[in-house]
Amino acid sequence: MAEAHGACLVTGFLLTLLLTGGEARIHKLTLTNETRFAVDLNNFGFYANGTLNVTLSHLRVPDGQVDYSTHPVGFSLSRSRVNGVLSYTAEETDTCPLTLAKSNNDEPLILFIIDIKNLSVNVTTMGIQDNILISKPKAEVTKVQRKARDAPDNAAVAQPADTGEQTAIKPEDESKEIPKSNEESAVQKKDDGQPEEKPNHEAEAKAETRTEYNLSLPMQPTLALEVNQSFYGFSFLMKVGPKAEGLYSLKFHYCRNRMPGPKQPYSFTVEVTEKNPGGFLSAAEIPLSRLYICMAGVFFTAALVWVYTLMKHRYSVFKIHWLMAALAFTKSISLVFHSINYHFINTEGHPIEGWAVMYYITHLLKGALLFITLALIGTGWAFVKYILSDKEKKIFMIVIPLQVLANVAYIIIESTEEGSSEYYLWKEILFLVDLICCGAILFPVVWSIRHLQEASSTDGKAAMNLEKLKLFRHYYVMIVCYIYFTRIIAILLKITMPFQWQWCYEFLVEVSTLIFFVLTGYKFRPASNNPYLQLPQDEDDVEADEVVTESGAMEGISKVKKTSNGRERQKESTL
Repeated sequence: MAEAHGACLVTGFLLTLLLTGGEARIHKLTLTNETRFAVDLNNFGFYANGTLNVTLSHLRVPDGQVDYSTHPVGFSLSRSRVNGVLSYTAEETDTCPLTLAKSNNDEPLILFIIDIKNLSVNVTTMGIQDNILISKPKAEVTKVQRKARDAPDNAAVAQPADTGEQTAIKPEDESKEIPKSNEESAVQKKDDGQPEEKPNHEAEAKAETRTEYNLSLPMQPTLALEVNQSFYGFSFLMKVGPKAEGLYSLKFHYCRNRMPGPKQPYSFTVEVTEKNPGGFLSAAEIPLSRLYICMAGVFFTAALVWVYTLMKHRYSVFKIHWLMAALAFTKSISLVFHSINYHFINTEGHPIEGWAVMYYITHLLKGALLFITLALIGTGWAFVKYILSDKEKKIFMIVIPLQVLANVAYIIIESTEEGSSEYYLWKEILFLVDLICCGAILFPVVWSIRHLQEASSTDGKAAMNLEKLKLFRHYYVMIVCYIYFTRIIAILLKITMPFQWQWCYEFLVEVSTLIFFVLTGYKFRPASNNPYLQLPQDEDDVEADEVVTESGAMEGISKVKKTSNGRERQKESTL
């Protein structure tokens, strides 16, 4: 066991190096030679006045090989249709969402269709809108832009200009001046006749060129698509209105790869920053920091009560009772670090690496301790016997490595962007491994029940064995209910709840875990008057070399049957 714990700890330290790749609610994802037809970038619950800031850069798509008028490329931003169920997913329909002419419902749907030929992004809105879009509008395509698009290797690459009061096109190398026509020079003038600001004020000038669009009005904005060498990019900021708050899904679509045949690779980098008025957490995650710290206090209190019980009945305490105490304290500490982790995500937009490392280590230890404790109790170790059979030892050889793998998958998922292909691979691994562990943990309980059933009819101690049989049957039902509730029922409740109440899923999981811990401790409490753990007191009923389990202080000590009855029989025969 100590070697298993040491391996878990070392693995935890090694895996925390992966944390440098994740940026929590400030996302940055780079995909190279990607072939998926849809990339789920993120899901986020917005309250009113929440903001979504998206910047696409380094977009490279096959030029001249795909007809983008029939197979468009771009983003879709959709709100959930019924509470937590998204209005559509990439697998829900065979048609590309970017080709939709109208929506099937009134939920807000915004499409950003990239037009590479005209260097523009066409925005299409559907449903009832109450959002504000802020972005750089499309300008007339100038000669410099056409040159940059047609000759991407040119050192002087221009950025698209805007109409009206927009800033001028600037070459990439500002030390080189590009001859400008009279029309281009006029674009570079502002209304007051002053020339464009100097490069050190370029950020402020760009901010002034953005236009605000009220998407509730019947309009189809056209945004600017910037070109830099052979890469394309654009950005937009969306403010959520009071009537449009909800759970939103942001996806990138490359509709050509939905068709049969060879897939066309593409590459891009996208930065996504999501905020609610209170911080960087989604609506369903805002209460989690307070929830976890409160549940940590409850688990810590329960652990102290358990330790007090162990000290009060110290002569009936077994080693597994202290293991149960260690599990409760580890669970409490893990929740404390989890709460701190969410606090910094909410305030900073990303976790503080040191606190995140501590959370993942304690989470890994908690998972290993939980399944080790469940397996030991299920085999009846210390309560019925103190030696594990070879068959029972194999369960630990399977469950412990699987638990390490499950925690590895969890850490990778937490530190990987949702849009990456590895995210879904490790998510499937975590789900499968978790189910295998939950199923494997039931075998020791079944073996103990079968052993007690056989013993109740052969060793003459039917009453006591039937009591223990009843205990392990209750324990089996408890484990099954706990697994079904936390893995199935709670998830079903989560997707049917309103988006702002989905934190109740975590609350239900933590409360069910607390109830399971308390019931397990009550059933296997170290009390001398516990009917499930008592052994018969008559010496004639105790067979030779039977293990004494009435007292934890005598754990592992055996009794030898006395021979006084034989001497009395011999005395009677002589008379």
